[in-house]
Amino acid sequence: MGLSRLKRNRQSGDPRGFTMIELVVVLTLIIILATIGMTQYRSSVIHAREAVLSEDLFRMRDAIDQYYADKNQYPSSLDALVSEGYMRSIPVDPFTKTADSWQTEPSEPDPNNPSAEPGIYSVKSGSDATALNGTKYSDW
Repeated sequence: MGLSRLKRNRQSGDPRGFTMIELVVVLTLIIILATIGMTQYRSSVIHAREAVLSEDLFRMRDAIDQYYADKNQYPSSLDALVSEGYMRSIPVDPFTKTADSWQTEPSEPDPNNPSAEPGIYSVKSGSDATALNGTKYSDW
């Protein structure tokens, strides 16, 4: 009796589960959506790091400019900005994940005092990676 009832259910269209094709289609759609989501997530993380780097560079360069406006000379190191109170701390580069990797650009020598050591004119990231727009972070 059980076998005849099973045959009747199959013929009458009363499904008792999913077919293999339905499962494969659903799993394929889930994989495609997960892949798209992961790509968007990674891109947004990189975009956020780039925004942090841009803001950190702006703040450090602004502190260097304020130092120069107050003392009429550029700071000898980034630590001088912290010790003199122009910054609370040197920020961590979001791509190298260290505060020691910043690359500094020296200022032009002072024509009135050529023996004086030049200070820091600007600062750049120490990362060799390429940004989403195709430029190097070390060129920002």
